[in-house]
Amino acid sequence: MDVTDPGYIGRVRIKNRIVMAPMISNLAQASGYTSEEHIAYLEERAKGGTGLIITEYTYVNSINSRGSRNQLGAFSMNMSPKLKRITDRVHMHDARIFMQLVHAGGKANAQINDVQNFAPSAAEYNGQVAREMTVAEIDSVTEDFVRAAKVAERSGFDGIEIHGAHGYLVEEFISPALNTRSDNYGGTFEKRMLFPQNIIDAIRSETDIAVGIRLSLLEYDKDGYPPEYGLRVAESLKNLDYVHFSAGRNAPPGSSASFYSEHVHIANMLPRKPKITTIVVGSITNRNDIDRVLEKSDFVSVGRGHLADPYFAKKVIEQRLPMRPCIRCNQNCRDLNYGEVRCAVNPDLGYELITGRHPAAMKGEVTIVGGGIKGIEAALLAARSGLTVSLYEKGERIGGQLLEITDPYKKRDFEALLSYYESALIKSGVTVNLDSNYRENGIYCLPDVRYDRVDFHDGISIDSNVYQYQDYALEFADRGHVVMSLRSLHGLDRGRSEGFAALARKKGIEFVSNEGRTFDLSLIEKDQYDIRKAIISGREKIREYIMLAGNEFL
Repeated sequence: MDVTDPGYIGRVRIKNRIVMAPMISNLAQASGYTSEEHIAYLEERAKGGTGLIITEYTYVNSINSRGSRNQLGAFSMNMSPKLKRITDRVHMHDARIFMQLVHAGGKANAQINDVQNFAPSAAEYNGQVAREMTVAEIDSVTEDFVRAAKVAERSGFDGIEIHGAHGYLVEEFISPALNTRSDNYGGTFEKRMLFPQNIIDAIRSETDIAVGIRLSLLEYDKDGYPPEYGLRVAESLKNLDYVHFSAGRNAPPGSSASFYSEHVHIANMLPRKPKITTIVVGSITNRNDIDRVLEKSDFVSVGRGHLADPYFAKKVIEQRLPMRPCIRCNQNCRDLNYGEVRCAVNPDLGYELITGRHPAAMKGEVTIVGGGIKGIEAALLAARSGLTVSLYEKGERIGGQLLEITDPYKKRDFEALLSYYESALIKSGVTVNLDSNYRENGIYCLPDVRYDRVDFHDGISIDSNVYQYQDYALEFADRGHVVMSLRSLHGLDRGRSEGFAALARKKGIEFVSNEGRTFDLSLIEKDQYDIRKAIISGREKIREYIMLAGNEFL
């Protein structure tokens, strides 16, 4: 099938095969109610052409089901009027929207809920001890899911998705490693399926709405189940309109794999096309990835690609405009303990209410010096404002410090960002002058911070979380012995951290504690200069220039 073909989930017609995956945003309010920022974020992706949006995991009771701060909730019919703002705005753009429902179970955030977590069986989850649920509590949570589904239906949602993946409560019942009960809810495959099946049946009996479930096709944990088990779960559950395959429980890479994992890594693990309407997610960033997934699945679910470019779907389908790509760095989009969702290559994410305003039309010419990210972003914003732009770069290619990346896995995914910028500059009409020693008047957009290259003869020890020095460590390991501190990995997403460490150890790099040691290079940055900061700096540089010029460009 083709990505442009319409399809059905139950009775719901989806205009194309692209789904915006559910992702934690923390853009709602602490009360669980939506917000204008949250609505604008979702609406922008609906404008962008995606056929179906699935909301971030939405908690089903206000007692003990929440997993994160500012999480969307659906535990009371009083929330319906504000939730209708979401569905109204998404439907305006001919997109459908499903609400994903969750009880976080053992992974619920006890700091937020203020009560002890429970799970199918007593166990430790993320440093918190969860107690075993009673049968009465199992029945009560089933009622919570039904109530939340009714809220979704009354609020105009086209369907609901039960979150049965990623180690949350429903998957805790499904997973043999987590469910060690000996009553009707555990002990055999059939008994482990009873809780999710009861939820499905109860929702079906009291609503007339599309019902699906998100499942982990496999768990990457040492005691995790294989893809064959996940496929068996999908085909054993009854009364479903679709299954949405993700992956993972606690161990990485999970669904949001970093650049150290292959693209479409979950689809690659799917043994065959299931006997049910299927959606598959996982490291899908371009048209080629989509076409590969659609060989095994009815719909393709894209998460981070929609964060990097809200118009991902239209650009993939029409193939006319350059698409700002997800580079799978897993930095800003995964840092959600205390913040809102952000993206390294798209600083507009989460600020759609502000950035959606078009700049006033300008006239005139500007000269920008520096073809790194900062200069490129300044040039693109100036061109969007109507100015005629000349960009000067001393090197043979634009890209600045991106061209210095030597980590082969990082380089592979970051190359897409370089290609995007080259295409975007052409499309915007910017005149690019390479191999230039231009030193006359202009807007100089050189890096705000540049980390010096280091070199060595016999060996080197590095104590630094600076991304550039991680690249250098891999390069140096080809010429001598390299020692790195374990805290050099601090700040990296867990999947990226483990991917880098595995590659480094393969090259002979030794990891040690920083305690009581001295290093040849020691630099720990709490908030280092990165792609996102360079983008913001370049845009602000041109905004300040235009503002100071007063009426010169009007």
